[in-house]
Amino acid sequence: MSTKKIAWVAIASIFLVIIIAVITSNPDAPGVLVDEEPVVEEPTFYLTLPADTLRFESHKIASGESFGALLGKRGISTAQIYKIAAAVEDEFNVRRIRAGVEVQFATGDSSLFPSYFIYPESKFEYWIVGINDSVFAKKVEKEREVRRREISGTIDDALYLSVGRAGGTQALAMSLVEVYAWTIDFFRLQKGDAFSVIYEEEYVDDTTYVGLKRIVAANLTHVGNDFYAFPYENELGFDDYYDEEGRSLRKTFLRAPLNFTRISSRYSGRRFHPVQKRWKAHLGTDYAAPTGTPIMSTADGVIIAAKYTSANGNYVKVRHNSTYTTQYLHMSKIKPGIKNGVRVKQGDVIGYVGSTGLATGPHVCYRFWVNGKQVDPYKQKLPDAKPLESDRMDAYKSYMASLKQELDAL
Repeated sequence: MSTKKIAWVAIASIFLVIIIAVITSNPDAPGVLVDEEPVVEEPTFYLTLPADTLRFESHKIASGESFGALLGKRGISTAQIYKIAAAVEDEFNVRRIRAGVEVQFATGDSSLFPSYFIYPESKFEYWIVGINDSVFAKKVEKEREVRRREISGTIDDALYLSVGRAGGTQALAMSLVEVYAWTIDFFRLQKGDAFSVIYEEEYVDDTTYVGLKRIVAANLTHVGNDFYAFPYENELGFDDYYDEEGRSLRKTFLRAPLNFTRISSRYSGRRFHPVQKRWKAHLGTDYAAPTGTPIMSTADGVIIAAKYTSANGNYVKVRHNSTYTTQYLHMSKIKPGIKNGVRVKQGDVIGYVGSTGLATGPHVCYRFWVNGKQVDPYKQKLPDAKPLESDRMDAYKSYMASLKQELDAL
C-alpha cells in the first residue's frame, strides 16, 4: 500500500473514532440503540396497605348487620370470626360498627377470602383489622391539610345564621360563642353588630372537609365596641384567649349555662307565674332550649345537691367558693355521675334541658347566689382570670400586632 493511501486510511480511522465517541456520549441521537436502565415503579399504598396487590370492595352496613354477618357472607368461618373478635377486642370492639357506614374489604390477588376489614372512625381516622392469616387491629390516619380562612360580616339575626351567610360553618359560630362566652352576652346582640375572624380548617384528600382546627384571631364589634381575641399560651401551657392589652377574655363564670338559646324569662321581683297563676318573685333566669340540650356548670365547684323536688323538678346545685353558688332547675335528667361531693370544672355538662317540676315547656332556670342571697347574674361584676405576666407582654404584643392588622383590614 502506498504511503498516500496509508495516510488517508489513518485520517478516516481518526474521524470514525471521533464519530463513535460523539454518538456514545449522546445516547438520545436518532438511530442509536442504547441499553436503558429498567424503570421500577414505586409501590402504591392505601392506608398503609399495599394497594398494588389487593382488590378492594366497598360495602354500606345495613340495619342490623353485624361484624359476624359481614365476614360470614365472605366465606370466613364462625370459629375464625370469634377468634378475630376476641383478638382485637382491646383495640377495636366489633360491636361498635354502625348501620349506614361504608366499610371496605381488601383481598389479596391469589386469595379467595378477604385479608383486611377497613372501618372509618371519622373522615380521617380508619381502623384496619387483619382477618385472615394475621389477626390484628390498628388505627391509621389520613394526612390532613390545614387551610387558613378569613371571613367577616354583620349580625342581622342569630350569630350562627350570620356566620353561615359569610361562608362560615356552625362549628365556627359555636367556637366564637366559646371564645366570647365570658365577655359577650349573646342574648343581647344587636342588629348591626359585626364580626371578623381568621381561622383554620382541616381537609383530607384535597376536597373532604374534616372540621374546624382553631380560631387564629377574632374581633366581635358589639354596641360600637371592639372585642378582640387572640390565642396565646397561658401559665399552665394551654392556649387561652386574650384581648389586645393581654387581658384574659375568660372570667370566673360563664355568661350562661348553655349555648344558642333564648331567655324566656329574666330575673324579676314580680312575675306572673305561668303554672301557679299568681304574681310572685322570679329569682332566676329562664333559658328556653330543646329538651336534651346539655346544661353546663358556669364555674368550677362542688356539687352540693342533685335531686328531684315537685317544684324544681330534677335540679343540680353547685357551690363555687364561700361567695358564689349556682343552681340549675327543671332538667329532663341529671347527668350520670353528678352527685353530692363531685367536683366539676367550668363547662362540664351536669344535666340536660327538660320541663320537670313546675314548668310549662323545656327550659333551664338558672339561679345565682352571692353570699347567700339570690341575685341577677347579669348585674354582677364577675372577677376576671389572670392577665398575661408582665415579662411576656412584649412577646405577646409582637405576636398579636400583625393579626390585629389583618383583622382590621377585613
